[in-house]
Amino acid sequence: MVDAADGKGSDENADKGKDKDKDKAPPRERSVTTQHEATIRGARIPYSATAATLILRDAEDEPQASIFHVSYLRGDVEDASSRPVTFAFNGGPGSSAMWLHLGCFGPRRLRMSDAVAPLPPPYSIVNNEHSLLDLSDLVFIDPVGTGYSRAHGKAKDKEFYEIKRDATSLAEFIQAWLTRHGRWSSPKFLAGESYGTTRAAAITDELLQAGVVVNGSIMVSNAMHFGTLAFETGNDLPYVLYLPSYAAVAAHHGVVKPPNGDLEAFLEEARAYAIGDYARALFQGHRLPSEERTQVALKLAYFTGLSAVWIERADLRIEIGRFTKELLRERGHVIGRLDARYLGSDPDHVGELPMEDPSFIQPLGPYTATVNQYLGKELEYPETRRYEAISLKVNESWSWADDKRMGYPNTAEHLRRSMLMNPHLKVFFANGLYDLATPFFATEYTASHLGREEHIRANVYEATYPAGHMMYVHPPSMERLRDDLERFYRAAIPS
Repeated sequence: MVDAADGKGSDENADKGKDKDKDKAPPRERSVTTQHEATIRGARIPYSATAATLILRDAEDEPQASIFHVSYLRGDVEDASSRPVTFAFNGGPGSSAMWLHLGCFGPRRLRMSDAVAPLPPPYSIVNNEHSLLDLSDLVFIDPVGTGYSRAHGKAKDKEFYEIKRDATSLAEFIQAWLTRHGRWSSPKFLAGESYGTTRAAAITDELLQAGVVVNGSIMVSNAMHFGTLAFETGNDLPYVLYLPSYAAVAAHHGVVKPPNGDLEAFLEEARAYAIGDYARALFQGHRLPSEERTQVALKLAYFTGLSAVWIERADLRIEIGRFTKELLRERGHVIGRLDARYLGSDPDHVGELPMEDPSFIQPLGPYTATVNQYLGKELEYPETRRYEAISLKVNESWSWADDKRMGYPNTAEHLRRSMLMNPHLKVFFANGLYDLATPFFATEYTASHLGREEHIRANVYEATYPAGHMMYVHPPSMERLRDDLERFYRAAIPS
């Protein structure tokens, strides 16, 4: 609206009309490209960084959503049409791509302390020597409701807050990006973290149905099958699949001591017990004889360090929130859920559940501050709105229905279908040993149920790192992850 004090106009009704017209104006795409150089594995890599929005449209060419993304394209490549491109996103649901963007794959990363309380501002962003940019161009995508991405026209943000529409919108974005950049013949990869793996499996299927073949999917902290993660009455599977992670965490904090100091053997013992005697005991319910119940409680105490009496009172079922609160209660600490190496304090010393997850709260501030600073200063993207790093509104509004089926969401079925139809599709699972949000044994369970077909088993790669949900904040794990992914890319691209 024009301010009458400027002497440039004073017709209030005309101004209101202009405002109304402005509200009806179609959204405009924005794009800013800057030039940079990174040092990756000792090599200097020139690249362009483009922070932009892309408008998704329906069949009538009406705008539906504006998707914010950052593309990194290597600059010393003569013909990019055959160069790999990786589309990356995080999870939540309700998270922007800032974690994988500035913590793992991008050419710049937040300098972050590992498993201790982070320093207060100012935060610094540095060269990422383990970036994937030397192997692949990178596109970091913020789904609707996160970052600067929003619905437009008659569409509402909430319409995108469901498994199907979310996956469809990002599949449409990927196809539009490929068209605009002339990259349809490029080897294509998806990379998702946490709920982003749920998303990646569904997107892979959506793309294949549209004729877009994906070479590989990178699943960081897998959460495709929610039946393996949901602690609910009548679902004993998570209790079984979490036990090896509880054992790893208890050993890390010195609550239990693996025989002969052999952690790997201890975890193998926990795996075997979990799917053997423990599963059989849980499945018997109240029919389990009292003597056997006592023996199971003692064995669980051996693995977890928790009191056998407490375990019996919990009906042999150790729920994740109770474990994070109980394990170090006598030391005055709660442990992290995303990364159980993190310690926090809780004012309620006798409560059943922790008030917060220290492994989420502690890194959130540094990442949120850094992504806002980086986009505005280094990438020069002109935006006055707040960047939605994490949206609890999106998370709380999410519809978990999956293809109108009953039961827990399970996009592993989408991935299995894609792997059957595309026998060249390779999948890499990266797990954290101390991740209590998406435990490694649950990933092993999901991976082992993708199919008995020989080509599926040969195309599944798995690695577990001595860190948490975001294993990339642990420098040795980040280096190993990068080594593993380099081998994965080479395997997924025909020579």
